Amino acid sequence: MSHTAHIPSHRKPRRSASKMALRAGVTGGVLSTLAVAGASGAANAAEPVTQTIELPTLTADLSTQVAQSADATQQAAANYQLQAERDEAFAKAADQAKKDQLAAEKKAEAKKKAEAAAKAKAEREAAEQAASRSSERTTLASASSASESVAAPASGSVGAVISFLKAQVGDAYVMGGTGPNSWDCSGLTQAAFKQAGVDLPRTSQQQSTFGTPVSLSNIQVGDLLYWGGAGSAYHVGVYIGNGQYLDAANPSKGVVIQDLSGYPASGAVRVL
Repeated sequence: MSHTAHIPSHRKPRRSASKMALRAGVTGGVLSTLAVAGASGAANAAEPVTQTIELPTLTADLSTQVAQSADATQQAAANYQLQAERDEAFAKAADQAKKDQLAAEKKAEAKKKAEAAAKAKAEREAAEQAASRSSERTTLASASSASESVAAPASGSVGAVISFLKAQVGDAYVMGGTGPNSWDCSGLTQAAFKQAGVDLPRTSQQQSTFGTPVSLSNIQVGDLLYWGGAGSAYHVGVYIGNGQYLDAANPSKGVVIQDLSGYPASGAVRVL
């Protein structure tokens, strides 16, 4: 035995030809792959390198924003339309209120003018009636002063009163009498003024405060005379002009015409 036989040998064992061929094939394949990759890398090196972004996420956000903007625009348009409608309604209401106010003012003005015209007409008619009565009283006074036997005109309210009274001259006086052939003082005057459409109260006390008080210095034909205090008169008669009056005097005289100078009245009221 050799003296080196116990030392392991450092030589690598020989590989078989098949293994070597396999490895050579693998190595060649790897090298080919690397060559192809290198060639591709060299070819692509001339093209610019770009980096893509995740577009789906960006597109979704943009769509949401566009939708929200459209909704906001639509809402703003709706609000504008609503405000425009409100403004239009307010303008119409204001215009109608103005028209109503003008119509009310015109109506009030027309009513005021109508009332003024009616008042003026009433005053004019009253003045005409007063003038007619004054003329009638003057005529009656003149007729009475000319002759007591001459009957007073029967036309007109005052004339109707005087004509009725003179027609009763000679009738009897009876307390509480109201005609047709016997009278007391207030019953006779009540019936006389009824001929002119005036409803006198029944008693002398009431008649003395009916109508407009006049002074004895300004009495006219047809004025009602009373004796005693106003409201407490005990006798009444009617002035017929020329300082005379007609009354149902008392049971001894009956209905007569008398002079005021012989029995002055206490006061007078103008009924017509």
